[in-house]
Amino acid sequence: MSRRYINLIIILVLLAAAIWVDLPNNSGINIGSFQRSLETILGLDLQGGMQVLLEVDLPESTPVDAQSMQDARQILENRSNGLGVSEVIFQVAGERRIVGEFPGLTNTDEVIAVLKETGQLEFVDLGSTYLPEGTVIKTDYGNSSDDGSATATPEATATLEATAEATPAAAAEGEAQPTVEATATTPEETIWHTIMTGDQLSAVAVTTDQLGNYVVQFELKPDGKETFADYTTNNVGKYLAIVLDKQVVSAPTIDTPITEGSGIIRGNFTYDSANALAIQLRYGSLPIPLKVVESRVIGPTLGQDSLNKSLLAGIIGFALVTLFMIIYYRLPGVVAILAIINYALVTLALFKLIPVTLTLPGIAGFLLSTGGALDANILMFERLKEELHQGRNLKQAVELSWKRAWPSIRDSNIATIITSIILFWFGSQYGATIVKGFALTLALGVGVSLFNAVMVTRTLLTLTLDFVDPVKHLKWFGA
Repeated sequence: MSRRYINLIIILVLLAAAIWVDLPNNSGINIGSFQRSLETILGLDLQGGMQVLLEVDLPESTPVDAQSMQDARQILENRSNGLGVSEVIFQVAGERRIVGEFPGLTNTDEVIAVLKETGQLEFVDLGSTYLPEGTVIKTDYGNSSDDGSATATPEATATLEATAEATPAAAAEGEAQPTVEATATTPEETIWHTIMTGDQLSAVAVTTDQLGNYVVQFELKPDGKETFADYTTNNVGKYLAIVLDKQVVSAPTIDTPITEGSGIIRGNFTYDSANALAIQLRYGSLPIPLKVVESRVIGPTLGQDSLNKSLLAGIIGFALVTLFMIIYYRLPGVVAILAIINYALVTLALFKLIPVTLTLPGIAGFLLSTGGALDANILMFERLKEELHQGRNLKQAVELSWKRAWPSIRDSNIATIITSIILFWFGSQYGATIVKGFALTLALGVGVSLFNAVMVTRTLLTLTLDFVDPVKHLKWFGA
């Protein structure tokens, strides 16, 4: 089997997979524990929702460092996920402001209430009871009785093991019980005792152990060491839950008494998950005070109208381009249209798989990359016509047209990708979310268009030579 037919099989397999992903009401990917929804995610400007502007609630003369702003942004984003919105976006805008976007939400009171949550971190004594991650509990901290029993005493620390794949048998040897995702709620009458609160942590950092695994290392303030040392000495092998806003983050076991006021939390961490936990430990509440200076509801009507007009413009533009390519380039024009259809289907499938939140600027980036995909075909076809006019036979002209057009195609697409990366980086640094969406869809589209030019257009064009007479049908190629 020749190389071009192998390429054709690869193209058809990718196309079939892309069509399956693009199908509406797709049930998604469910392979064992791996699950991925394939719904198209629309941004705030297309489905409506809320936009909230937060500002540092400190005097202008008080300096605010960039790390505190980034930590506050991540805490707000994690906290807002509890609203059931998967695409909540918070971006730092300037030196003292954070912009939050809540697609699909219009309840102003609900959003602002979540943003004002205390973010209280507690270390809770579970005794011999294991509670999975995500369990909502009640503690005696914040539920004071007259005898003062609710007052948590901040103290020292233990070496904690939270290995997600450990078995109960392993736990008996000093390893952790598995950390399992759950949303169970303990019975209302159960009130757990808070040993210490997050304000007693003096330092938290992400590091690696001797095996290269990510761990979270923390230290406590001096006044908490003695009491917590007593606790860990008397509760070896029992569970100590790390709780944020009354929800269990993890529940590792206490391996050994630790009296030095420092500890390590182990788990199947990636750097991002370890860093997220470190931020929760470092700042049970926000590192800087924030106030809501503006909130507005964006209706879906405007977004839907814009989307409909964008789609209509795209259809009209595609029809005109199709007409031009077929009239001017003839058979190669038909090949280009087939390649562009393949490009569109594959790109949309990537948007759903990653997933990419589609916004109006993002759609603009996609449409612009479509123009780049056509540009690669036009460069190739113009070279083809030049070679035919110089007396080359059809097979030679097709091969030389690709070789001579490729450097221009490669350089122009790489330049566009570099520009997209710069735009995305600036959007990440300065909170320009509109620029980020545009840059991301443009870069993905250009990447797919480059593959399209290398694989699809070239393969289809060479395959046509097997079905046409190189002399009789020369005019079909624009000669």
